[in-house]
Amino acid sequence: MTETILANARLVLPDEAITGSLRMSDDRIVDVAQGNAVPAGAIDCDGDLVMPGLIELHTDNLERHMEPRPGVHWPHQAAIIAHDAELASVGITTVFDALRVGSVLGDDKASYREYARSFADEILELSAANALRISHFLHLRAEVCSETLVEELAKFGPEDRIGIVSLMDHTPGERQFRDLSKLWDYMAGKRGMTGAEFDNHVATMRALRHRIGDLHEAAAVAEARRFGATLASHDDTTAEQVSISASHGAHFAEFPTTAEAAQACQNHGIKVMMGAPNLIRGGSHSGNIAAKELAQNGLLHILSSDYVPSSLLSGALALGDVWGNLARGIATVTAAPADATGLADRGHLALGARADVIRVKTIGTTGAVRGVWVRGQRVG
Repeated sequence: MTETILANARLVLPDEAITGSLRMSDDRIVDVAQGNAVPAGAIDCDGDLVMPGLIELHTDNLERHMEPRPGVHWPHQAAIIAHDAELASVGITTVFDALRVGSVLGDDKASYREYARSFADEILELSAANALRISHFLHLRAEVCSETLVEELAKFGPEDRIGIVSLMDHTPGERQFRDLSKLWDYMAGKRGMTGAEFDNHVATMRALRHRIGDLHEAAAVAEARRFGATLASHDDTTAEQVSISASHGAHFAEFPTTAEAAQACQNHGIKVMMGAPNLIRGGSHSGNIAAKELAQNGLLHILSSDYVPSSLLSGALALGDVWGNLARGIATVTAAPADATGLADRGHLALGARADVIRVKTIGTTGAVRGVWVRGQRVG
């Protein structure tokens, strides 16, 4: 039996933060007590925050480890292990690794090839071999505006730990890139496109979406049901798009781009997830709605680190300040993402819950992770 007591801590409970102690035995939380006493053998947290391990629903971080520089491809197992270690170091104890499904097979600068199935195999194999520190699920990003979505989805099954399927539509001029000038900046900077190449790309992708986009969307919804996965919408912009997402059975909305869409999500009972980098930077890099504005209007429920893993904790602490309620801020990265994906065993400090716990020292407006436990075992 492995037992750990974290004492003299500021425990972040579902509705409040109290001074107390927490005891983990084997892989479960077995006691939560109030008071600043430090029993023999306990770790004196000296007033540091103790909270549930963070839960990340959508991160592009693995892609950064796969390709640390444009055109530089890193060995897959090394990339996955480094990604896992980085997430553990910033307090993330459960991650839904986002993998794109659906490819564009042309020879121009905007084409991209299949990779999800092979990467999923390697993540699952490393996890089964206990080579990873934290809990990994798969998040399949279903690219509606692609050529091979149906074929790629068919290679997955219910045994693959697929927790989320998100409906991604990156058609130029729609959703995230309604403003084509923003897309041009992105494609010219990342892919080195010329003006003529960009115009051809826009025309080609729009034609592809018109031809098979609806078929792909219906297929992705059906496959999410086959996998037993939570369905998420992505970059909803209008109330009409949200209504369609609701008809598909979306449980949460990733990064709605307008206040109109976020309010429509609220009306349909769909939880809104926004990017922590948006919150910390003060706005969207794509020129869309600011996360802080949605938070101030009661329209933000879940945070994602998106492309900066350390932003998840910082963003939750920032939301605690915005709302004047630390427990509510922390819930956006613990209880809320757990509830959205049906993970009833984690996301809160309670008796019988899975012992995924982190210790955090606050420094000004940010936090430094000083300890990470996954299923009661210290991993960071």
